[in-house]
Amino acid sequence: MLMAQQVIVRFPPSPTGYLHIGGARTAIFNWLFAQKTGGKFILRIEDTDVERSSEESILGILESLKWLGITWDEGPYSQSRFIKEHVAAAQKLLESGHAYKCFCTKEDLDRKREEARKNKAPLQYDGTCRNLTPEEIAKKEAAGMPYTIRLKIPRGGGSVIFEDIVYGFIEKKYEDIEDFVIVRSNGQPLYILSNAVDDIRDRITHVIRGQDGLANTPKQILIYKALGAPAPKFAHMSLTLDTKKAKISKRTHGELVAVHFYKEHGFLPWAFVNYLALLGWSTSDSREIFSREELIEAFSLKGISRANAIFDVRKDDPKFFTDPKAISINTHYLRNLPVEEIEPYVTEQLEKAGIWDPEFQSIKRDWFLRTIDLIRSRYHVTTDFVTLGRAYFSDDYPIDPKALKKNILKHEGLKEWFPILADRLQAVETFTVDEAERVIREMAEELGIKAGILINGIRAAVTGQVKGPGLFDVLIAVRQGRVAERLRKAVTFFN
Repeated sequence: MLMAQQVIVRFPPSPTGYLHIGGARTAIFNWLFAQKTGGKFILRIEDTDVERSSEESILGILESLKWLGITWDEGPYSQSRFIKEHVAAAQKLLESGHAYKCFCTKEDLDRKREEARKNKAPLQYDGTCRNLTPEEIAKKEAAGMPYTIRLKIPRGGGSVIFEDIVYGFIEKKYEDIEDFVIVRSNGQPLYILSNAVDDIRDRITHVIRGQDGLANTPKQILIYKALGAPAPKFAHMSLTLDTKKAKISKRTHGELVAVHFYKEHGFLPWAFVNYLALLGWSTSDSREIFSREELIEAFSLKGISRANAIFDVRKDDPKFFTDPKAISINTHYLRNLPVEEIEPYVTEQLEKAGIWDPEFQSIKRDWFLRTIDLIRSRYHVTTDFVTLGRAYFSDDYPIDPKALKKNILKHEGLKEWFPILADRLQAVETFTVDEAERVIREMAEELGIKAGILINGIRAAVTGQVKGPGLFDVLIAVRQGRVAERLRKAVTFFN
């Protein structure tokens, strides 16, 4: 009985910049498929573009993948390590008659293309060097003429036919494929050859990539065939576009499409994976929230849509700097995960903002966890703990102008009442929610005013905010001594 072939997939980023969300989505789909099938996930760094590749980019890509929780079974391999294999494959194709040396210069090719344009003929290489005799080739080489190597496409009818898992059966006639270059005149193998040789060596069974790679697939299949290797199965994902139906790109959208941008701006890793998985993929029940185990179980290549995915890049919206769905999914996780899972990400933001106190994770850890749990119900990203929640962790916090005007300066009496409240709250022997509420409501009754005037004024003075969790819970979180101190300082707002 034959054993089922193990699934082997690869993610081959080009280290010419940061990890783009389109690349991250490709990595996620490959990783999910490997996890679902018990297969192997290979990380291959395709660094043959020497001029644009950098070690900094490689490190950035690895860091982003690790942050997302994408693990690999083999690699990372540098494609440049195997260039001798790529050159050897080209030589094998020459010897087998599947490729040939082309001595046409750039000027020759430009002239031929111009003539083809004038004659409204196909802009394909015309095969000038396809049938050179060994003697003619030797003569040109002896003269020191540089040459490229082109794959020899079968002529006389026929097609490349393959079934894409997403797009179905696709046919490309041989007559519509030119004899394409696989090795440059400087001896450097092109990506299309190197990629196929690497896939053969790594025994790749499935190539899962963006739809923009679909046009090259017939050419790659011809290379596999010429090298005597079976082609892998292909699954091409739809493109990721912005709301104007333009392809998202580093050049157009900048860091708003970089994975590290979302890490820095307070996204939780799995929330972002969950969101990216929904760009061009879905389940039959249109479910949107998945744990790691649930997403692996639900994932199927058949769930990939042919329709292009839309990523809402919002350059000018200060509140929702990215796709509202991404914010919504992150909000769900931020508010519903066990608080211990949120803690390290909050800690990271506080450290970055310079307001971290090591005591938050030592003698004050219980307080720290309770405070995170209290205030997270109104937050969307972990950076909110530094902006909206700064007053809970630092005495250096801003006062919202609306809170100052509406809840403090509007009531002149607060200038006298704040110090009295400070003394009374500080005098409470056991500072609890009930005791804090009792003191404040009793004073409002003594003054003959609505308790809301004191409650709103205290909130503005103690947190700098107009809104937030219940005030009495807030006071316990801010802590007794700090509450009293902030109320005394608040009288300066009236000067």
